[in-house]
Amino acid sequence: MAGHSKWANIQHRKGRQDAARSKLFSKLAKEITVAAKMGDPDPDKNSRLRLAVKEAKSQSMPKDVIDRAIKKSQGGDDDAYEEIRYEGYGPNGVAIIVEAMTDNRNRTASNVRSTFAKNGGNLGETGSVGFMFDRKGQVVYPASVADPDTVMMAAIEARAEDVESDGEAHVIWCADTDLAEVSAKLEEELGESETTKLVWKPQTTAPVDLDTLTKLMKLVETLEDDDDVQSVTTNFEADDSVMDAYAEAS
Repeated sequence: MAGHSKWANIQHRKGRQDAARSKLFSKLAKEITVAAKMGDPDPDKNSRLRLAVKEAKSQSMPKDVIDRAIKKSQGGDDDAYEEIRYEGYGPNGVAIIVEAMTDNRNRTASNVRSTFAKNGGNLGETGSVGFMFDRKGQVVYPASVADPDTVMMAAIEARAEDVESDGEAHVIWCADTDLAEVSAKLEEELGESETTKLVWKPQTTAPVDLDTLTKLMKLVETLEDDDDVQSVTTNFEADDSVMDAYAEAS
């Protein structure tokens, strides 16, 4: 979508702040612990854990922190996390999916509902916006890794579904169930990816102006600051001039 790469870069710059980095590591560690607890603690035998570890490494998470997160899943004293998805609308009808991992459903639901209400949003029922998204695997490489034709050929060989290339990144899409296999084959050809994860890909987008984008990002950032929230996905679309104006104001 228009503005996607620019927004990713804004997030990336913000993510370099120490506080944001610490919070990101906490969320990644939680995913690793849950993935290891639900399956085998060996990443080679557990595709979800393998992807979680791969994503953690791509974010420069230290190996000892990754190992502790896996070990915690086998200790029997870790928190009993429950995965929950919330759906709703932000300012001007932008669709939002919030994925959470919590040991207290009531606390998380109350916090998410309050955040929506205080920031011009409206929390809906499960399924209220989910039909507007597809669950997909996403592998991202920087544009410098190779030219678009080379990346396209590598994606075809890996049996990916689609590639979106621009001056900043190559975004490779695949079926959610194929992500581990596709990312492994891409790594053989292109090296380590920038990110590899399951995402919600919008089927349709909602255009936003600067005022709406500013309000929407306040809602998204407040949600992301919640320790129980693992990810926030929206279907907003903004042209380059809006993204540039937002970046300058941030």
